[in-house]
Amino acid sequence: MILYIHGFASSGMSAKARIVRDYFKTEVIAPSLSYVPDLAIDTLKQLIERTLPHEPVHLMGSSLGGFYAIHLAERYDLKAVLINPSIHPYQTLSNYTGMVNNFYDLTTFEWNHRHIETLKQLKIETIQKPQRFLVMLQTGDETLDYRIAKEKLQGADMIIEEGGSHAFDGFENHLERIQHFFHTPL
Repeated sequence: MILYIHGFASSGMSAKARIVRDYFKTEVIAPSLSYVPDLAIDTLKQLIERTLPHEPVHLMGSSLGGFYAIHLAERYDLKAVLINPSIHPYQTLSNYTGMVNNFYDLTTFEWNHRHIETLKQLKIETIQKPQRFLVMLQTGDETLDYRIAKEKLQGADMIIEEGGSHAFDGFENHLERIQHFFHTPL
């Protein structure tokens, strides 16, 4: 199973989630997660723990979803593809406290300091097995500095493209490489 983890204020119905679902077919679960970090991570843990006894689990996370994927990959010893991952969301998302619009369905929610504190608690200080990650970065990411992820995830398999955006332009061009990564033993 591939567990696709969307970013902040996004949805399991985002463009990338749909691309992943279309390519990998029935192997993909892309839940629309709560904006509350505790609830989001609990949902993801439950999905992993219910699936692992029966089949392998691979993670794919974009932005904040990449942060969650790092936490879960280290905890459960899983492979993960990280797409322009947020390494310090407790810093970058502190600018969004207050009412926020969901990018997918335009509902609103309140992002507050308790959520930021929860993200701090989920931080992985040291990556134990960088080879478990395929990191996809674009230098033109207008939201996150790609160099932070590049430094934090040294030793991981990396795709670094000049230009692009936070959404990772041309993501669909890397699906075969992602599939190969997931099916190659560590």
